[in-house]
Amino acid sequence: MSKIYNIRWGSNVLTLGKKTRVMGIVNVTPDSFSDGGDFLSHGHAVSRGIKLYQAGADIIDIGGESTRPSSKDVTLDEEIRRVIPVIESLAQKIPIPISVDTTKSVVAEKALEAGASIINDISALRFDPLMVKVAARYHAPVILMHMKGRPKDMQENPVYEDLLAEVMGFLQEAMENAVQNGVDPSRVILDPGIGFGKTFQHNLILLKNLEAFKTLNAPLLVGASRKAFIRSLLKDDSGETPDPKGHLVETGSQAAAAAAAMNGAHIIRVHNVENTVATLKIIDAVIHAAEGDEEDAAGY
Repeated sequence: MSKIYNIRWGSNVLTLGKKTRVMGIVNVTPDSFSDGGDFLSHGHAVSRGIKLYQAGADIIDIGGESTRPSSKDVTLDEEIRRVIPVIESLAQKIPIPISVDTTKSVVAEKALEAGASIINDISALRFDPLMVKVAARYHAPVILMHMKGRPKDMQENPVYEDLLAEVMGFLQEAMENAVQNGVDPSRVILDPGIGFGKTFQHNLILLKNLEAFKTLNAPLLVGASRKAFIRSLLKDDSGETPDPKGHLVETGSQAAAAAAAMNGAHIIRVHNVENTVATLKIIDAVIHAAEGDEEDAAGY
């Protein structure tokens, strides 16, 4: 039986563990690896968020700075210009929580004031020392992700002596730092950082061994959608890498989502919400199937 977590903000609560939740991605950027520029305008970004909600998303994640390998930093003013108006509009149109994908405390605070509920920080509160203070002051749930290095250099020969131990140790330390600085431990969500300072094999090993993260006693988010290891696995005989938005990569992304959910993830962060909701209905039914239940034994 999966442990149940209740993530609270204000008078709201999101229950994790009874079903695998889906986080839909809205990249308000010109250079994200798979959809850069698709939702850069305010209208397109808001429409995208509404469509993801209608498709069954439990959370909408809005980011204004690409974190793909070798990506360039975005100025504070530009990130605010990209994401805050979108959050303000979406918060009035959809009833589900909005998370802001940022490493900047000023962006996070303005986002929370604009209607966001969750801080999704790929640096695990490391890049901006004021971020943890914002999270504590607003009683906001935080997503703490493991990353080796920074986006601009994270894929330059990442090496681990003991991958699982090092990622788990990093997340344990990040969680302790958050709690020591006023974040309620019941508002912490952990992310092993698929694709962030990881090789092809590192990503596969993490997906295979997500159950090990149960010892950290916090819900787990996994984001593997359309990432390079999936595209690499699906190269054709000529070595050509498939289109990140093509059907082959979508199939691979659904396989990764299924593997993550089967191995203990509570939230799956994805581009295609509709397909993932369908995938997880089957996976959750398998996870929660009662042993010896023969009610539909003759059905096929």
